[in-house]
Amino acid sequence: MTALDAREGDRTLDTLTADAVVTDEGHDYTGRDEIEAWLTTAASEYTYTTEFTGATTTGTTVDVGQHLEGNFPGGVVDLHYRFALNGALISRLVIEP
Repeated sequence: MTALDAREGDRTLDTLTADAVVTDEGHDYTGRDEIEAWLTTAASEYTYTTEFTGATTTGTTVDVGQHLEGNFPGGVVDLHYRFALNGALISRLVIEP
């Protein structure tokens, strides 16, 4: 989350498996190349701040809550980042309200 929030693409990619899948706004991004393109676009599209609101862990799944405020449509949103882990790496990330 720290690398993602800081928009540090290389550091974020280092946390993912080679075949990881990220789902954001209903779109799937598969593998490091697609995820890197998504990170680059997402990082330049809007400016926002985040506030950690909590986290839970169930087996190999981690659900992180964040409150965002910024210049995106609506200006305020609470998001859940659901991470599926494969060992120490992320194999799937779903971002949704």
